[in-house]
Parts: sequence; C-alpha cells; structure tokens
Amino acid sequence: MPPRLSRREFIRSTGAAGLGVATVGWSRVVPAQSNSKLRVLSIGVVGTIGAKDRKTVAEHPSAEIVGLCDVDEEYLAEAAEDHPDAFTCKDYRTAFADRADEFDAVIVATPDHSHATIMLTALAHDKHVYGQKPLVHQLEEIVLIERAIAAKPDLVTQVGNQRMVYPGRRAAVEILRSGVLGKAVAGYAWTGSPNRGSYFNFDRELSGPLSPPESLDWDLWLGPCAERPYREHLVPTKWRSWWDFGSGGLGDWGVHVLDVIFFGYDELLSPIAVTTHAPAAADTFHTRPCQSTITYAVDSENFARKFFPLHYSDSNQRPSRAALGLPAGEWAGSNMTVVVCEGGVLALSAGGGLEIWRDGTMTDGLEMPGLPEFPELNHWHAWVDTILGVETELRTPFVDGARITEAALLAVKASRFPGQELRWDKAALAFTNNDEATATIVKRNYRDGFAPPAVG
Repeated sequence: MPPRLSRREFIRSTGAAGLGVATVGWSRVVPAQSNSKLRVLSIGVVGTIGAKDRKTVAEHPSAEIVGLCDVDEEYLAEAAEDHPDAFTCKDYRTAFADRADEFDAVIVATPDHSHATIMLTALAHDKHVYGQKPLVHQLEEIVLIERAIAAKPDLVTQVGNQRMVYPGRRAAVEILRSGVLGKAVAGYAWTGSPNRGSYFNFDRELSGPLSPPESLDWDLWLGPCAERPYREHLVPTKWRSWWDFGSGGLGDWGVHVLDVIFFGYDELLSPIAVTTHAPAAADTFHTRPCQSTITYAVDSENFARKFFPLHYSDSNQRPSRAALGLPAGEWAGSNMTVVVCEGGVLALSAGGGLEIWRDGTMTDGLEMPGLPEFPELNHWHAWVDTILGVETELRTPFVDGARITEAALLAVKASRFPGQELRWDKAALAFTNNDEATATIVKRNYRDGFAPPAVG
C-alpha cells in the first residue's frame, strides 16, 4: 500500500506531541527489576470481566497477582482461591497507603464511576495501569488522565480493548492509514446494547431502598458518588444503566466500535460539537434509543471536507446501506464500524469481519494487497511485555483511550439535552452555547475521601 504521512511525521508537523495522539506500541517503558516478576494488584477481582483480566495477566510467565482488592467479600474469597499468597483488602486506598511497595502495576476492573479515582491514584504512585473501558466516567476526568500520563511517560497504560487483537481490526487500521480508499467522508458506528441481558437494567426499574448484601461494602462501592440507598437491579452488573454509575450502551461499547476510526486518523483530536437524539432526556437512568453525531474540525488531506462527522448509535440503529452506496443486504453484526471514503466503504464487525466495498463489489479486507502479517497477539500479555521491555504491539494505551472515550462520553452526556447541538471546548471544559450543560454534565462533585489526586 502507498505510504502516507507517518505517525512521527504527523506529530512533528502538527506540533501535537503531547496529548491525544495515537501511540500504538510507542509507550516508553521502565523494565521491572531484572530476574523478577511483574507484581500486580487486581482491583475489582470478579465482576463482569475482572476475573478474566486477573487470570489472563496471571498466566503470563513473568507476572504474578500479589494483591486482591474488592468491595465484595465473596468475590475476594473467590479470587483468593486462585492466588492464596496474595494480600487482600476491601478499600483500594489502604492498598496504596500501606502496601504500595509490594506491587508494580494495577488492574482496574471496577464499575465506571470509580475508574478515574483509582487509576489516578495508581499513576500518582508510579504504577503501570491496565484499566477497563470506558476509561473514565466524566468529561473532566479525560483531561485529568491526559495530564497524568503526560507527567508520567514511563508508565505503561492499557485500556480493556481485547478485540483489537483480531487481524481484521488491525488490517482496518492499516487500510485507513494507507489512504487506499481515498479521503474520509464520514464515520458510522453502532452497538446492539443496551439489551435485556444481564448487564443492563433494560426496563429502568427503580425499586425502593433495600439493605445491601451482607458481603458488599456499599459505602466503598459508591466511592466518589454521593451517599444514597442500595436498590435492586444495580449490583453486580446492571449499574451500566444508571446515570451516576454507568455509561449506557454508548459508553460501554465505545472503545470496541470507535477505536479503529481513531487509530486510522490521528487528526481526530477533540470534537467541536455533539448532538444526541433520544425520545426523552436521561435522568436516573440512561435513555434509549440514542442517535448521536459527533463533529470534528479537520485540516488534512486525508479528509474530504474541513469537518468530519462521526455518527454513533445504540439499540442496533443502523445506517441505510443505499445511502452509503452499498447494495441491498444485511450488515454483518449488531456492533459495527463503517468508514465512508471517496473511493470506497470500509465495514468492520466487532469480531474482526472486514469488508471493503468499491463500486458495488465487496473484497475481503484481509485480502487487500500490501497488508503486513498480523502475528498472534495476547492483549493482556502485551501490556505486561511492554512493561518488561519486550517489543510487541500495545493496542489502546490511555493516550488513545482518552480520545475514544471523549467521543463516546460526549454522545452519552448529550442525552441529557436530546436534540440540542452542544458546542464543545475541551480546553475550557465547557459547552460554549449551553451554560446548563457545562454546569451539569462535565464533572462531578467527589465525595470526601474519594477525590482523585492531581497528577501533573
């Protein structure tokens, strides 16, 4: 494939060497002590994916789980059976206060609302961080994370984006970056979430106050959020539907369907506007279905216009194939990414199925000429290897995760103002045309004792 502006050249030419520029595999590293294993503290040890994160990292021959932290005693006991020599605690703050010298790195697999406070505490203590998606819960927290990683360039970070190991997804990035499809016109992404599965309070049921399970420390679970009573349809996984704790379908799937667009185009730094259409404003719960348009200002030969719209929807709301110049047929999945370019259309499923459409004819994306080989890659082990100084592909370090999460969170937060275009100024952390939005959907008031530390 013909070369296009390299990542290093782009950074130099734009002066964007600081925040928000994709750095696949470019993290600076500090190898662990020679002849020793990477010592990892797991926070959120079971939950939705905490057990998978913990167990897969522990399978790396040069890593070990030395600490377990969870607000649920039953989960702690379950994880301790796998790691009998690991210390245990309920409160992440005590782990950093009393045992910080006993671990080198941290896995954060807790509910969305507590991500930033824990991750920033870890970065403040010079710990490498593997953090589950979405990276953070508040727009302000994106800036806090970016400042922290800029101040701690030797720390290796990774967002939970295990789908990026699929060859089709890696090929999609190469194809977009090559420019073989011509200038980019628009991006589309959608997710089938929320749904009636075990992860969402789909019917938005609000029970009366209840006593929490005996094994759960409810106060610690709330973390940075204001005190409130425990209710049904919340713990252990349906908190995703609650405004104060989760990020709905759009936030939950953003990293898995928006990522390739950002990896393909470094120029997409921060949006200038967002509009989310929904049947009603989000309240206690996230609303659905949502259709959002996130607009970026771009000044690059890689784009057809000076503005690039990114259309992002939940509830399996798909674009018209005819409107995109495609023949009649079915999309390949309910969680997908589509990039429309002047010379063709790239369609990618979450599982890595890749189609390239040109003039009504489809080509298997992995058969496009000029693609490199895509060796087998373990997402979790790549984080460990990078920390240890082993050359690998580190997909979705926090510098990339911040850009992806900003787009997803803007779509989510704008659902409080359905149908209204909000003009976004990230530097000012403000919606310049809506003071109410600036006051209510950009940041949170942290509960005493749970505010994130300033890093950088």
